[in-house]
Amino acid sequence: MPTESPPTMHLRFLTSIREIAPETWNALAGDAYPFLQHGFFLALEDSRSTTAMTGWQPFHAVVERETDTGTSEAVALLPLFLKDNSSGEYVFDWSWADAYQRHGMNYYPKLVSAIPFTPCPGPRLCMAPGEDVTEIRRLISHYIPKQAQSLKASSWHLLFPEEAECAAFAELGMQSRVGCQYQWFNKGFKTFDDFLVRFSSRKRKNLRKERQKIVDAGITFDMLTGGDITDEHWQQFYRFYQSTYFVRGRAPYLTEEFFTLIGRALPDRLLLVMAKKDGQYIAGALSFIGSDTLYGRYWGCTEEYQFLHFETCYYQGIDYCIEKGLQRFDSGAQGEHKIQRGFEPVLTWSNHWIDHPDFDAAIRRFLDEEADYVRRYQQEAANYLPFRQENS
Repeated sequence: MPTESPPTMHLRFLTSIREIAPETWNALAGDAYPFLQHGFFLALEDSRSTTAMTGWQPFHAVVERETDTGTSEAVALLPLFLKDNSSGEYVFDWSWADAYQRHGMNYYPKLVSAIPFTPCPGPRLCMAPGEDVTEIRRLISHYIPKQAQSLKASSWHLLFPEEAECAAFAELGMQSRVGCQYQWFNKGFKTFDDFLVRFSSRKRKNLRKERQKIVDAGITFDMLTGGDITDEHWQQFYRFYQSTYFVRGRAPYLTEEFFTLIGRALPDRLLLVMAKKDGQYIAGALSFIGSDTLYGRYWGCTEEYQFLHFETCYYQGIDYCIEKGLQRFDSGAQGEHKIQRGFEPVLTWSNHWIDHPDFDAAIRRFLDEEADYVRRYQQEAANYLPFRQENS
């Protein structure tokens, strides 16, 4: 890690998103990626979804430059949390924590730069136009580890950055880790049938049968955005969302208040798909809308129907992307069943700074071996895509 930092800049750590003006934060974050909006983090805090009690204590890093008048101006930001668990991250390090415990050491707390409960790749370090990105990365990669040491945190983790950002922090000494998810790409489709034309005949028929099953069951869909989503919709959706956790004997990560708050803060960045049968809602899926990408996030149901999950979460989202000209549908973590439905395996990234030198070396060896496996898996998984050979 670098040992010196530019004298005119420093890091300030925020224990609440309220410590920075929304317009200042959003000017740095931009509006292409919805999860970096000030309103998103504020909804998480105000709904008590990200607190020290939930293991997500805000600790956001803001880079400030001293001005000629003796004041400071924010020139860059990096979401950051002080964590005492590994829940809601989707880059799994439970085995690392177990190894620390077996050796009589504490893995927690740790520092994590991530979007809580959101395994969606995107920008993490954001800065004002014209700033020297190399200089700011060096500053951050020097001072966040120092802050971790002062907090007696074992490590610092940067989750789901874009590939170039991951590579840049790797050059500064952080380890890099590779994962795999499944995403849909718009190849200029005008209709859903245009998308299905790429499929082999048998797999195209299978998918059409899945969609027809939902039609035959008498299930219809409301596609809600903006002011069309009411508090009553959020109350119904929260029941669906809760059910996905209760069936596994777990409490949900997000509170009901989060959804009503996010509905007010970012109404035009939300797509709520609600499935209806006999006049009653029975399932729902919530996605966030970026500048060119739809991000599928939460889903649940109170009645089970064959293929209801696929239709609500995937096919309705693809329909929306095609209608609105969005180029990509990021459907979130896991789910190999997405491959045969046209979601392509893509690599994801993370960075890791480990303070203890022996664990740093051991984890580095593990990540090198894991990367070989993940890359082979991605290549093999692509062989199971449903597309005709000439389009593969």
